[in-house]
Amino acid sequence: MTYEEAIKYLSSFIDYEMVSNYNYMATMKLSRMAALLDGLGNPHRTFKSIHIAGTKGKGSTCAFIYSILKETKIKVGLYTSPHLVDFKERIRISYPKDRTIDRAELVTLVNRVKSFLDKFTKSSKFGSPSFFEVYTALAFLFFNIQKVDIAVLEVGLGGRLDATNVVDPIVIGITPISFDHTDKLGSTLESIAKEKCGIIKDNAIVVSAEQDAKVTNCIHRVADEKRAKLYEVGKNIFYEPLTMAPDRQIFNVRGIFEEYPSLTSPLLGRHQLANAATAIGIVESLRFKDIAVSPYDIATGIKNTDWPGRLQVIGRKPWIILDGAQNEASARALKEAISAIFSYENLILVLGISSDKDIDGIGANLLPIASKVIFTQSDNPRATSPQDLRKRFQNYKKKSAVSRNVNEAVELARREAKPQDLILITGSLYVVGETLQILQQRKTKG
Repeated sequence: MTYEEAIKYLSSFIDYEMVSNYNYMATMKLSRMAALLDGLGNPHRTFKSIHIAGTKGKGSTCAFIYSILKETKIKVGLYTSPHLVDFKERIRISYPKDRTIDRAELVTLVNRVKSFLDKFTKSSKFGSPSFFEVYTALAFLFFNIQKVDIAVLEVGLGGRLDATNVVDPIVIGITPISFDHTDKLGSTLESIAKEKCGIIKDNAIVVSAEQDAKVTNCIHRVADEKRAKLYEVGKNIFYEPLTMAPDRQIFNVRGIFEEYPSLTSPLLGRHQLANAATAIGIVESLRFKDIAVSPYDIATGIKNTDWPGRLQVIGRKPWIILDGAQNEASARALKEAISAIFSYENLILVLGISSDKDIDGIGANLLPIASKVIFTQSDNPRATSPQDLRKRFQNYKKKSAVSRNVNEAVELARREAKPQDLILITGSLYVVGETLQILQQRKTKG
């Protein structure tokens, strides 16, 4: 089997990241994932795991944790979603060097599981597995083969029914919970929080970011029911911003056990300081499992964290910034970060949003700071057409243009911008990923 054939085979499984209209509660079945893994020898039971749920910041928090543990002698794996350019990005290991799974390894895994998957799909009383379930199983197999000590796992969607929720983690993280996927997780913060808190296990150690009061109440209630030990940013863990610049920010953290003065983060925005503080609390909590990480490794790991597509500066004069803000809370955090960190004359906004996102909430935060808006769409069936976006936001009375695709939108923005301006490309991780892919292709062509 070639790499292309392996990709074609994996793509034959339904990918709910590309579908918006389905019944989440009826479709997602942990029993199917458990049966799938049982047939593969339960690879997820061969390593320890750290499990992260939330609405925003969970990928960044995972990246901070992975980067910290990478500084130690711990063999660590990282599983995140979605990817930006290539879905091999979703599976990483830290040793003997930091890397993603390679093509040959992915082909080997697909060859190993194909016969079983074909039989499972035809005979399973649970129905055919999804792409995410199959790829999660491949990640667990890869981590087993690579003999990782700890895998850092990001929940795909929700928590309670997510394919990753078959693990028994040594520490659980809950990043900020806000409104997103309301058609699947519920229309209230309480219902969304309940789904996310579904990853909390009996007698677990839980570290939570700062939350809305309604979310905090839900986390406390579930933690009490599960007899879990809970630590919270703002109550047991504290952070203090010191300085912000376009390439880094300096901050202090007072953790559960230690103080960490003058930490440096390459990830920008106050929200990333909150994510870093949550990650530090999670890493410190490993002490309860007899895994101690030194303050030096924590500081070095924070400094070396790499997480593209989140307030990522890819150009200067003009500033060109990528960010995957795709709900109201993320757009608000992005707006605040842009204002706090960057100086510019005009802001040209390149905006593409998936149809199942909070389009109005995103626009309400980003349209007011824009001098001109270029509406676009990613190459994804869930993308809202740029014409519909323009019509939806016409009351903002902004100068605007419509582009057929991301490549065209980026070119138009670059032609429009003066050296003292700022181009912000956002609204969807798919838009950000396509922009990065365009830049990589241009770099390859020289």
